[in-house]
Formats: sequence, C-alpha cells, structure tokens
Amino acid sequence: MSFQAYLDNIQTKTGRTPADFRAMAQAKGFATADGIAPGIKATQITDWLKGEFDLGHGHAMAIFALLKGKTS
Repeated sequence: MSFQAYLDNIQTKTGRTPADFRAMAQAKGFATADGIAPGIKATQITDWLKGEFDLGHGHAMAIFALLKGKTS
C-alpha cells in the first residue's frame, strides 16, 4: 500500500485530513510547524491515534511519518 493510500484510508475512516492531524498534533504539543516536537516519541503519537481514532499501528505510523515531514 502506498503512503497516499494510507492517508486516503485514514481520511475515509476518520473524516480527518492530513492537515487536520497536523493541527491536532500541534495543539497537543506533539508537533511543530517544522515536524515532531523535541522529546516526543513515536509511541506517544501512535498511542494517541490508536486510542482516539481507533487507527491500527500501520496507519498511526503513517500519520507519524506525515508529522515528521514525509510527503509521498
């Protein structure tokens, strides 16, 4: 599955766009405009995404990669 397919599936499941996830992660202090906030670990973000949005590990890691700056 391509990175874009992961993002598309996440949007279908949650109704949230990649930009929405960036904004929510910034509001929670997990990310900045430049990427992952200092000291934040992948597990903190994936636990949030799994708990709040019922995402699987692979989909949660796709959002983590998005927040780190991956674009394709």
